[in-house]
Amino acid sequence: MANSYIKYHSISGPLVFIGFGSIGRGTMPLVERHFIFDSKNVFVIDPNPQVQEYISIKGVNYIHEELTIENYKSVLDKIFINEGEGFCINLSVDTSSRDLIQYCQQKNILYVDTVIEEWKGFYSDTNTDIALRTNYNLRERLKKFRSETQLNSTAVSCCGANPGMVNWFVKQALLNLAKDLGILSKVPNSREEWAALMAYSKVKGIHIAERDTQIILNKKPADEFWNTWSVEGFISEGFYQPSELGWGTHEKTIPLGAQFHSEGCKSAIYLNRPGMNTMVKTWCPTLGAQYSFLVTHNESISIADYFTLGDKDNPKYRPTCHYAYHPCDDAVISSLESIGKGQAHNKHYIYKENEIHSGIDELGVLLYGHDKNAYWYGSQLSNSDTIQLAPYQNATGLQVTSAVLAGMVWAIENPKKGLVDTDEMDFQRCLEVQAPYIQPVKGFYTDWNPLMNTFNKNDNSFDLEDPWQFSNILLN
Repeated sequence: MANSYIKYHSISGPLVFIGFGSIGRGTMPLVERHFIFDSKNVFVIDPNPQVQEYISIKGVNYIHEELTIENYKSVLDKIFINEGEGFCINLSVDTSSRDLIQYCQQKNILYVDTVIEEWKGFYSDTNTDIALRTNYNLRERLKKFRSETQLNSTAVSCCGANPGMVNWFVKQALLNLAKDLGILSKVPNSREEWAALMAYSKVKGIHIAERDTQIILNKKPADEFWNTWSVEGFISEGFYQPSELGWGTHEKTIPLGAQFHSEGCKSAIYLNRPGMNTMVKTWCPTLGAQYSFLVTHNESISIADYFTLGDKDNPKYRPTCHYAYHPCDDAVISSLESIGKGQAHNKHYIYKENEIHSGIDELGVLLYGHDKNAYWYGSQLSNSDTIQLAPYQNATGLQVTSAVLAGMVWAIENPKKGLVDTDEMDFQRCLEVQAPYIQPVKGFYTDWNPLMNTFNKNDNSFDLEDPWQFSNILLN
């Protein structure tokens, strides 16, 4: 059976996994399937000794270390001995993406990660200004490094499900919409052409609309935080960082507590409260209209930036873009319990694929405000299908790990691109690599808008000219 998998490329030199949680364990079998390499050259760096049991089965090298600002160079220097050989797969938390990218640039090593991270304590330090904890600031700092550094080997930043896969979905969804509107003449080949097509299609904004319906039969204890993916990552972005969104040119009023940035691309704003305390309305195909959490994500900022037309200070066009996330039921309950206590649960648990009773992770992009109202396009991957497709992960995990695989393939095929956003990659090639692992991928039109109200049809308090104005759909 293994011979039926496409072998994309050979990897010479060390293949290093930094962090080996649920995403690391799910990524490794995909790497084994699709690349040719020597297992003796595979290294896993993780401070959790529990990963050793899994790693010993694979026959790869385990380094029981927590990378810190003091030791990361010395640890990696013992592995990456020859310049220009190897691949660094950063799937960790509490490690600086910028420092690791800089290290890989100096060594001429390929690199991929799923999120921009900082060293341990950055998010939870209450003395850190809230503006500094924004994904906007993290992205701008990485962009500054990119502009000031002579970059060489490819480093793919933020290449998971979201950000990553959804950035590629936006382009495919826009092509589908433009074709159905009868206005598509050719596939854009530049950032300016993509932005012009989105503007001409009258897209006002984009929800990264996700509904996770995976459930297990066991009852969650009241003192544990359960989730379908990294609890530490969920807590960092949902509780320690403020809610953020790309801010579009069609918006007429400003949400309560909104703060603007004076420097950088100016594509986004942030709110003076965390994402898990901020709710918005959105729509996903299976369950339809729903309340979701406006959790900060890199793609909310990068997509709004990428599709901007004109000067950043006074753009002709920019879409509003935000993540509208409804996690699994146990994660919602865990979040509400944590908010009530004023601190997150210390005990964490991630669903194992063999204990999930049913459900899917419905993750896509909702393009709205155009002549067809709204169009959702994305993956409806189920856990039952995931079990048949790949080991050691649930549906949520496979959407991430398959994007990491796509990022690795693209980096090897484009090894001298320097630091890149996923918006800048060949979305068709990346989705082609992902396709076997994220089906079904479908598109749906809907007449829903966030001001629909069936509770009181006589209530006209939301009778607005534009139902898609963000500040009027935010639950303050």
